[in-house]
Amino acid sequence: MRWLVIPMACALLATTASAVEPGDRPDARLATSSGEAVRLSGQRGKPVVLFYEDRDTTEQNAPLKKALFALGEARHLLDAVKVVAVANLEAWSWWPARGFALAAVRDEEAKAGIPVYVDLEGTLSRPPWNLPKKASSVLVLDETGKVLFVASGPLTGAERARVLALLESLLSRSDAHGRAAPKAAPGG
Repeated sequence: MRWLVIPMACALLATTASAVEPGDRPDARLATSSGEAVRLSGQRGKPVVLFYEDRDTTEQNAPLKKALFALGEARHLLDAVKVVAVANLEAWSWWPARGFALAAVRDEEAKAGIPVYVDLEGTLSRPPWNLPKKASSVLVLDETGKVLFVASGPLTGAERARVLALLESLLSRSDAHGRAAPKAAPGG
């Protein structure tokens, strides 16, 4: 019997889906908090930092969010990178919970000053994305939608530094290709 269990376990491990990987260009259909359908591919054209979180994991990567905002504000780069927030609302996708969850997302949009897309069907937790439902996932995509970085859970200091370095590289690359350079800081 043991000779049968080992090959079956190996087959199961081989078919276990892994998360989206660097080099992939996946797309997904999501919605705005008001119900309008959107595609992630519609964010292409600028580098993207995507956060996929549920209500219990929004603070896991707060240090990265603060660092991104501080850097963008200090260097006048807030419009050079798109920050895409996606709320995993799959567990709240039933009436009347959906209405309460969407109202909470709209409140967060007002506080953060950015749109928060909603994933009511668990789209980003299924192939080809396979992002964990109960962790803050962070992805960096280039202007063509190519994934350059993906990690889930609280990022380490080294991972946060890597995200910022990737963005720096993407912004300098876009400047080198003749796109409008971001405004320089006053006096600098």
